Amino acid sequence: MPTKAGFVAIIGNPNVGKSTLTNKLIGANISIVSSKPQTTRREIVGILTKEDFQIVFLDTPGIIIPQYKLQEIMMNYIPQSIASADLILMIFDFDNQNRTDFFPEQYELLFKNITVPKFALLNKIDLAKNKTHIIPVLDKINQIDDFNEIIPISALTGENLDELEKTIVSYLPYHDFYYDPDSISTLNEKFFSAEIIRQVLFNKLSQELPYSTEVQIEEFKERQKGKWFINASIICERPTQKQIIIGSNGEMIKEIGTIARKEIEDFLGAPIYLELFVKVRENWRDNTTYLKSFGY
Repeated sequence: MPTKAGFVAIIGNPNVGKSTLTNKLIGANISIVSSKPQTTRREIVGILTKEDFQIVFLDTPGIIIPQYKLQEIMMNYIPQSIASADLILMIFDFDNQNRTDFFPEQYELLFKNITVPKFALLNKIDLAKNKTHIIPVLDKINQIDDFNEIIPISALTGENLDELEKTIVSYLPYHDFYYDPDSISTLNEKFFSAEIIRQVLFNKLSQELPYSTEVQIEEFKERQKGKWFINASIICERPTQKQIIIGSNGEMIKEIGTIARKEIEDFLGAPIYLELFVKVRENWRDNTTYLKSFGY
């Protein structure tokens, strides 16, 4: 039986639902999700394989104007993903009330000389009080006149995702599978463990503090018997941030560890012993040496 396979880049502004969509399509939580923008910092590869096709999704950071070196690196992932894609999904947010600029200049630069098919996805249509309310927004997207398909979806509820999958497959080239059919990502368990801890930080810490944090796995020991061992460092930029993360009498770091341990166990399917430490690395987001040591 001939098979189809290809790479699909998912792009859009922060918080439009790129990671939620990736997770829903793959059927596994491989991209961390929070209510805060700029949660995704790297290209996350998710693999969906069925009998006669394989879609390799490339979940990218939200498009922003960089303010420091980390954000510059984050933005570099986007053109790289687009350049390797057979198809591009650009997500719009129905819940974004400021729709005066659906197609900012940075998108035009990203799409310059790109000839692969492009879909526009209007996400969060589950928030529409009446489905007729999405029609004017779809018309506005249609005026851009740069998309092969325009599809309204809800990544949260799964509405129209079956139709989206079928349409993606119809555009894919005939090709052998790129990865083992049982694989859901090219990233390893150590990476996902760090991402789960970082997701807990984004969900538990308030205001801007999560953006000043990074997670580095110092030790990752898989054991045939007994609990796996993970030693992780939570990196922050100032001693005052360290105090907040640790909390009064260590209550905050204890809560972070408890939540993260359970979520990592669910992901790995194995019991773990999680050890967390908090370290200060001043101005790490603008320090090339630190960024390289953290894998950026």
